[in-house]
Amino acid sequence: MGSELKKPKKQFQLNPNWAQLREQLKSNGFQKQLSNPSQTENPNSILGKRKSRSSDDDSGDARPNPLIPTSSDSSVTDVIAIDCEMVGVSYVGNRSALGRVTLVNQWGNVIYDEYVRPAERVVDFRTKISGIRPQHLKKAKDFHVVQEEVAALIKGRILVGHALRNDFKALLLGHQKQDIRDTSEYKHFLSREGRKRALRNLATEVLGVGIQNGEHCPIEDARAAMMLYLKHRKEWEKSIKDFARLKEKQKKRKPKKKNRRLRTVNNAENAS
Repeated sequence: MGSELKKPKKQFQLNPNWAQLREQLKSNGFQKQLSNPSQTENPNSILGKRKSRSSDDDSGDARPNPLIPTSSDSSVTDVIAIDCEMVGVSYVGNRSALGRVTLVNQWGNVIYDEYVRPAERVVDFRTKISGIRPQHLKKAKDFHVVQEEVAALIKGRILVGHALRNDFKALLLGHQKQDIRDTSEYKHFLSREGRKRALRNLATEVLGVGIQNGEHCPIEDARAAMMLYLKHRKEWEKSIKDFARLKEKQKKRKPKKKNRRLRTVNNAENAS
């Protein structure tokens, strides 16, 4: 029985060639590499590496939000963007009144942001769109105070905004036409049919950012208008200068035509 038990052990003895190869591998450090889990390659580890590589690539492709200011400069620049939020007044609340006004500078930093207490009683706060609630207007500034402060800030500066006609109407203010940059009217932002487009759609298409998803934020809206302007600033300003030059030429031509007519009349009178 003892001799029969010893025979299986001989079957598990390594071949001398294989034993020699194993010793060579040990001396080269190959076994250490295999024993290190971080160095072993199996389907799971390879998949893990691919996942991490793809996640790194995704993070590289992610663009920063263009509405976040890249500078901490909060000075009053030569170009300012404005956005207003309205509340409803009158008996049924169907007439708009100024509820909040926000101004941002060229870098998108807020230089003015105030809630406004209208002269008339607010019937509809329009919170779903305006984001304004009753508590916001309890300590809000009087309309005429805000009107004066905004007028002083925008005077002599380029004013950017979307559908600025509504903001001017709410503020009961005007502005120099040559200093208005309305993103709802700029030719490159119009639809193919020449129609005005919503600021929300322009922000998505041109800037690649979503705004006005629920309650409107006048800071975001003003920043979006400013970024749209800055993206086309060079071409926009050139078109305004070209238009101004054309008008000057037309003005100079008109007096010449009148002078020619006067000369013909005078010549006719002299001849008679």
